[in-house]
Amino acid sequence: MNGIGPELPLSRNKIDGIYTLVTSYKEEVKQNFKILLLTAPGERMMNPDFGVGLRHYLFEPHSVAASHIRQKIQQQVSKYMPFIRINTLEINSNPQYTEDTNILSIKIIYDVPGISLQSSIIIGNEEIN
Repeated sequence: MNGIGPELPLSRNKIDGIYTLVTSYKEEVKQNFKILLLTAPGERMMNPDFGVGLRHYLFEPHSVAASHIRQKIQQQVSKYMPFIRINTLEINSNPQYTEDTNILSIKIIYDVPGISLQSSIIIGNEEIN
């Protein structure tokens, strides 16, 4: 059993033990970052401030939501994952998105200088819903 933590959502795996494990720091950081983005404030017991809560912004006008999302992501990362440096944060960058569409797409390119890791995460409507 050589893993850093459980892979979410939990799935059984007899090779790793009871559950499938994350075996690289890159995947562990990405999984934790995704959890931070998708968790709504108040959803985590004993830590009501944790989470960006992207679902909250699904039906907000893009111009209003984009600045709030950007600010919330920066705030949450600096508090809960300060080892991450965000290099690029794109919100609904695809030209097909207009003010009238209820689509939320986020692309974040980040790195973790302490372990020389570079990666990206893309969150779309299907993951937010």
